[in-house]
Amino acid sequence: MRLKFLGKNTTGQQSPTLYASDEGTYVSQGWRTDVPNQIEIPHRLLQFLEPGTCLGTLLTDTGHGTFTLSGRPVVDAETLAQMDIPAHELAVEVPVGQEIRPDASASRRGCEPPLP
Repeated sequence: MRLKFLGKNTTGQQSPTLYASDEGTYVSQGWRTDVPNQIEIPHRLLQFLEPGTCLGTLLTDTGHGTFTLSGRPVVDAETLAQMDIPAHELAVEVPVGQEIRPDASASRRGCEPPLP
């Protein structure tokens, strides 16, 4: 999988990063949590999403400026070689969802994951 760098939120040893893949998914690098396949990312990382899209997975607000989200862990050596992932972080792949504007009808608000 080839990655396109979209943006990074770096402070010290913390480096949550967002990528778009050539497979039509997002790869998000974030802090490991106690839950397998789950990461934590800062709210600010979402500013790097491609226009009209969103992360096609449930984001849970932690209440302290971050979200948790789950996805398929990136384990392919060629893909991992494109990233700099410290031991306290993990990269997960998630679908690209379609952003639905707040001024849309009530049934079309939020982010819709792609159809299977």
